[in-house]
Amino acid sequence: MAVNAADVYKRGQQQTASKENIITMLYDGAIKFCNLAQAAIDAKNYEEANINIQKAKRIIGELIATLDRRYPVAEDFERVYNYIQDLLTMANVKKEKEYLERAKEEIRGMRETWVEVIKQAKGK
Repeated sequence: MAVNAADVYKRGQQQTASKENIITMLYDGAIKFCNLAQAAIDAKNYEEANINIQKAKRIIGELIATLDRRYPVAEDFERVYNYIQDLLTMANVKKEKEYLERAKEEIRGMRETWVEVIKQAKGK
């Protein structure tokens, strides 16, 4: 079996990434799987859409699981993540891209917030 150099590089990046970078990668992954699900819906490949929506949902579930509950803002984050999960569920049930678009908007907003928090934390 041939080894794909890009896959090896990506695995190395993931294994050596900081917690901050891993969370950013999770957001990026969720967006990627939403995009793939949208393309699958366009192609009427509903099985592929389901697979990618489930991957996005698992990522959001991981983000919920890693919330630091010592901080009150974790509850706000969890509410947004639960809303995203609901949007993804509706996208999967109805196979409508609009739900995926709304989910991506929320994920992008959370990612932007996260990146800004990291910048501010590093500036201190």
